[in-house]
Amino acid sequence: MKRYSKGARGERELLNFLYSKGYSVMRAAGSGVNSLGPDIIAFREGTGLAFECKAWEKTSLSIEAEKIEKLRQWQENTKMHTFIAWRMNGNGWFFISLEELKKTPEYYTVTRRNAISINRKIANIMDIK
Repeated sequence: MKRYSKGARGERELLNFLYSKGYSVMRAAGSGVNSLGPDIIAFREGTGLAFECKAWEKTSLSIEAEKIEKLRQWQENTKMHTFIAWRMNGNGWFFISLEELKKTPEYYTVTRRNAISINRKIANIMDIK
């Protein structure tokens, strides 16, 4: 399956799950480094959450530094909790805050091991106020 198709399917899966839990949700019409914001935003009872979604089966996830800096600006401007939502086949979704990413010269990264160690799952995200 092409990466875009897999990623878009993952985004829709997360969007539909959040909607089923009472969130008002919206999926952005584009993605990638030129995107001005996250892939999904979700609101419930005055709390906003933002997600940059990745469906990736490698041992680490690397995102262009420019994209993460734009997400940091988004988080600062909106005061919304902003996460990298990493869908791992067989393990479900893991949510990594922007502050938990490791900076390299060109990318921000997180390893599969670190994401699993952080162990922030959807239930943890839904408890944020």
